[in-house]
Amino acid sequence: MTDYLFYLLLGSAAGAIIAAIGLGLVITYQGSGVVNFAHGAAATWVAFVYADLRDGAYPLPVPGLPARITFGGAWEGDVGFAWAMVLTIATAAALGALVHLLVFRPLRRAPALAKVVASVGLVIVITSLVDRRFADRSSIRVDPILPREPVSITDELSVPRDGLWLAAIVIVIAVVLFALSRWTRVGLATRAAAENEKGAQLLGYSPDRLASLSFLLAGVVTGVVAVLASPMIQLSSGVFTFGYLVPGIGAALIGRFRHVGPTVISGMVIGMVQSSFTKLQIDLPWFPEYGAKEGLPFLVIIVAMVLLGERLPERGSVDLWRLPTVPPARLRLAALAAPTVLAVVGLFVLGPLWRGAIMTTVIATVTALSFVVLTGFAGQTSLAQMAFAGIAGFALSRLATGWGVPFPVAPILAAALAGVFGLLVGLPALRLRGTNLAIVTLAGGVAIAEFVFKNPEYVGDASTGGAQIPNPELFGWDLGLVLGSNSSRPVFGVFLVVVAVLVALAVSNLRRSASGRRVLAIRSNERAAASVGISVARTKMATFTCSAAIAGIAGCLVGYRFGAVSEVSFGMVASLTALAVAYLGGITSVSGAVTAGVMATSGVAFFAMGEVMGAFGTWQAFIGGVLLIVTTIQYPQGIAGALRARVIAGRTPRPRRRRRLVPAA
Repeated sequence: MTDYLFYLLLGSAAGAIIAAIGLGLVITYQGSGVVNFAHGAAATWVAFVYADLRDGAYPLPVPGLPARITFGGAWEGDVGFAWAMVLTIATAAALGALVHLLVFRPLRRAPALAKVVASVGLVIVITSLVDRRFADRSSIRVDPILPREPVSITDELSVPRDGLWLAAIVIVIAVVLFALSRWTRVGLATRAAAENEKGAQLLGYSPDRLASLSFLLAGVVTGVVAVLASPMIQLSSGVFTFGYLVPGIGAALIGRFRHVGPTVISGMVIGMVQSSFTKLQIDLPWFPEYGAKEGLPFLVIIVAMVLLGERLPERGSVDLWRLPTVPPARLRLAALAAPTVLAVVGLFVLGPLWRGAIMTTVIATVTALSFVVLTGFAGQTSLAQMAFAGIAGFALSRLATGWGVPFPVAPILAAALAGVFGLLVGLPALRLRGTNLAIVTLAGGVAIAEFVFKNPEYVGDASTGGAQIPNPELFGWDLGLVLGSNSSRPVFGVFLVVVAVLVALAVSNLRRSASGRRVLAIRSNERAAASVGISVARTKMATFTCSAAIAGIAGCLVGYRFGAVSEVSFGMVASLTALAVAYLGGITSVSGAVTAGVMATSGVAFFAMGEVMGAFGTWQAFIGGVLLIVTTIQYPQGIAGALRARVIAGRTPRPRRRRRLVPAA
């Protein structure tokens, strides 16, 4: 029993980090109604700034700092703890305010999904900045800040005290935040705006100022805790960005994105229980070795959603889960033939690098079509599409390599298995929608990635490059990318184009069919659809299954292209990026999916930008993230939707002016 208590107390540091991130999410949501998925990335940047101040060089000298002058006037060396904390807190506050001012304030009246996409762009921007600015310190150790000497709990139990100190600090911060929200004018105004934004405006409070203040305060709270925790962990670009975000969301959900106490307690419990899993893995042979820690937040989120359901608070504003308009069902052969012909011609005419970009675009188009079915047509959302693609990819490897199932039976079965997983993860959609459903699917995708994609039993030995997949063969004709000395065969690209065209035709026909009309009816009004005899539950589950199966087809295509699949291609970042690109392209139409494929990472537009901006090759990810944010702000309906609106506006005849009748003299 003592050993389990040791592991529980050892997890107090992780619990404190999770609680702090949960607090930051609660503060941000109460002030602005935004679930900021880039909150962990901002904390990562702040922690690296502190580490660099303690051992780095900055071009701006500050009088009185204990540093030495190097050639060029830069200050180099340790600036000391006090100055480092002051400058770090100022950085956290400035970053939080700028994020709201430049990104979320312009999107105040935009659909909630547009805000999710913008936060994904922020993750890309901040992560690329961390990797670029701290390239030589991508994984560093920070000198201790809190006392680390062991403290004796009993005669047989002693634990490092820095984790307990960190937990105590987070509890004090929570008490201060509770007091500020209850007994200060700003706190009461923020709570009032969360309940009724228009009412707060009538009382003279600016929602924009309150939202900016909430972003600033959340950045400082989480940034300070990240700095204090950095000596206890291996600081890297993804540790706060991805490692603690989903558990923090789970803690915030338990607190209903409103209450400080339950959020902190839940975060502490999640971190401590995750730590105890290490002991359970040692003592219990049947306890899962992979995915248990990551599966716990998913379980917490599911339980919170089941117990709270639609009682999760919606802020008192007009910020609803609005979606872009679905265009009329029109299948024009010219519109389908043009990109198909261009892709096929490019595969045979252009060089290997351009050929690879075209293949990436085609696969990304198939992935975007899965979002068109689920989010565009059905109004549901999923942040786990790439997890479904990964399920199909690894299943394809097992079917084709382990069991000898031939093509095309193997990819069909693999896509069907992905559809089953989509059905299971989509079950909460019977009660949830909007941002709540996005959170559930995000946690489900992370659990799948950790439990399956990092398990050697499913993915194979890492030294082999992942789970191997043989080339597709049809009637004795090898359709693979690599054959002998030919490492970039155009025939494989044609195979990808044929699959993408078939999927696009299926999605277009779904839009025009009776099933598609039922899906659109549910998207518009679930109660009205149910009143005319449409089974809402059955239609939702069918849509999730179909969408996951299409994502599974994309996962199989990825496997065939690289000859193997690994967890790198199907993680949380890949799912978020896929949703962002699909939304920007146009999430309600096939043409939007094609646009998304062109804009995808390593796709045609991305490769062309790399050719034009060769000198900025190392900044491509950063530039892509900035363009993602700017495009979201300018075109909340997506690029294809904006172009379609302009075309319609150009075709609409202007009303003629009536002649003014002048009476005869």
